[in-house]
Amino acid sequence: MNHISEMPDPEKVPRILIYHANQCDPKKCTGIRLGRQKRAEIIRDLRKSPRSAVVLNPVSETALSREDRENILHSGLVALDCSWKQAEEIFQASKYGSQRALPYLLAANPINTYKPVKLSTAEALAAGLFIVGFPEKAEDLMSVFKWGHSFLTLNKEWLDAYAECETSTQVVAVQKEIMNEHTKSDD
Repeated sequence: MNHISEMPDPEKVPRILIYHANQCDPKKCTGIRLGRQKRAEIIRDLRKSPRSAVVLNPVSETALSREDRENILHSGLVALDCSWKQAEEIFQASKYGSQRALPYLLAANPINTYKPVKLSTAEALAAGLFIVGFPEKAEDLMSVFKWGHSFLTLNKEWLDAYAECETSTQVVAVQKEIMNEHTKSDD
């Protein structure tokens, strides 16, 4: 009896790439840290990312959803690592791959704690991985940071809700409900 054939194949792990724009303090940069920890590949030119990779871009008109999972497995997930002060220029110029926006989430990083949408590169990647069905990989990425677990805990209910959505349209509908509830609780 061949025991190897009875064992399921280990789940493929997506390739994680970070386009680094050299706009931030390298000591505080979550993208650089993920690269040093061999959890992501740092690229300095977006043209070097796989053509059909999914690129996390907050100005995209399409929300990330489980529909993107196979594309991410095949070509990778790319985060755009730049300063929030100069982000708009980078985000608008990004044309490579399948551009996808993350839904509404709260940051837990020390610079933007509890601020909606202002996620660090690591938080964006972890959220993207969680939403498309790689929660263990998301946890692994966030384990590199002291505050990393806080991001997943803070957003757990929302991440679970987004992860249940099959399509971008469903993610947007859930996001609308979450934002309505969250902004009511702020009043």
